[in-house]
Amino acid sequence: MVWKLRTQIALLVLAVLCVAQALSLWFFVDERSLAVQAAIGAEAAGRAANVAQLVEGAPDDLHSRIIQAATSPLVSFELSDIPSVAHGNHDEGGAVEARVRALLGDSYSRDIRVEVHEIEQGLLPLPNLSPEMAEMHAEMMRGSLAAIEMELSIALAGGEWLNVGTRFERPPLQWSTASNVSFVITATLLLLASFWFILRRLTGPLNGLAMAAERLGRGAGEGPLPVVGPKEVQDLTKAFNTMQDRLTRFVSDRTQMLAALAHDLRSPLTALRVRAEMVDDDETRTSLVASGEEMQQMVDATLDFAKGVGQHEEVCPTDVRELLGDIQNDGLTVLSDQSVMVPAKPTSLRRALKNLIENAIRYGKQAEVSWEATDGYLALYIDDRGPGIPPSELDSVFGPYVRLERSRSRDTGGHGLGLSIARSIILGHGGTVELANKEKGGLRAIVKLPFAPSSKQTEDLTENEARRTSPIEERHHQSVDA
Repeated sequence: MVWKLRTQIALLVLAVLCVAQALSLWFFVDERSLAVQAAIGAEAAGRAANVAQLVEGAPDDLHSRIIQAATSPLVSFELSDIPSVAHGNHDEGGAVEARVRALLGDSYSRDIRVEVHEIEQGLLPLPNLSPEMAEMHAEMMRGSLAAIEMELSIALAGGEWLNVGTRFERPPLQWSTASNVSFVITATLLLLASFWFILRRLTGPLNGLAMAAERLGRGAGEGPLPVVGPKEVQDLTKAFNTMQDRLTRFVSDRTQMLAALAHDLRSPLTALRVRAEMVDDDETRTSLVASGEEMQQMVDATLDFAKGVGQHEEVCPTDVRELLGDIQNDGLTVLSDQSVMVPAKPTSLRRALKNLIENAIRYGKQAEVSWEATDGYLALYIDDRGPGIPPSELDSVFGPYVRLERSRSRDTGGHGLGLSIARSIILGHGGTVELANKEKGGLRAIVKLPFAPSSKQTEDLTENEARRTSPIEERHHQSVDA
């Protein structure tokens, strides 16, 4: 499937927007995680400092009650003879340690240890939760969140250690309704803006340039294109306009030169024929007149080929069936009976088809013409019943003055320019022409012309192709058997 430029750019814009939105969401979630971690760490540090001060200032029999009252589902407190933290993590726990020291009014004399680590197993639920709260927490957090645990050990004045533990979950990946609406609105605005820019400023001029190049290739050039769009497109348009102007002037100059050459050549040839008629010897006179006529024909054929036949003829809708009807030849059989309109220069196209048909009749005794629509082209088939030509020379026969000595010698007529003129005309219509040997004998010329059929034409061509296939093969077998 061929993606148009505007579709590719629109998909690229959308993909970049989605990636940017995903990265933004990821960074936002990470910031949330850091913020939650800092907030919980600060809250735990404050509570730990307060509990440490209460324990140190209260009688021993109240210590257990203070610890029990301070413990909550999120933070646990414990008095012990040994610290729960073997050594502190100053990189990740430095802020917590500094806050505890500030609240306790202690600089560096007290031993305070902080350790922060991720939990590798049993993420949910949080410790110290009642069964009901644990179930609610697991359902709220969807049971799939990573947890971070912070442990804090504070040396007390009596020689004991206050061990504090807290655990918090990383916040879940959340995409709120506001984020969804914002993404949709942003994507819509970007796509509308990009489509407007692409259609108005980029693909519009490029499509116009492509169509102008196609028309120029068919010999239907027009004036310079308007220079619009981005600078790169403007430069491309200017280059095309310059090329079109140069090609037009080149063809015009060559045509004028050849017209003058034709006049100069025909004058001495006419004088030569007049003087030949004045020769007394009949045999010599006949030979000179025949040579003069042959030279005249060769000059006319050469000039027709060099001038590029039909350069100044207008392109118009042309009925192929009527065009073939104008070619009168006893050996011509038109197998298709449906009218098909193609954009063409009628006189030039008629000459190209006539050359191909006469070539088939001259060397194959008969020309059978049919056509069908295929891949945006109208394919015309011109079949003969001749011996065919060597595969290695199927393309070279289109060259000027090329004649095959064995099967198509000069004695059969022609100057070797018929196929060259036909190909020049067909290429000027944006089409192609090629020769192919048929499996069961004979040569087929395949002409393809740009074609945009209506649904009715396509239906008629399909039905006509189905009707004519078997009769052609049947007639071909009959001719081979004969």
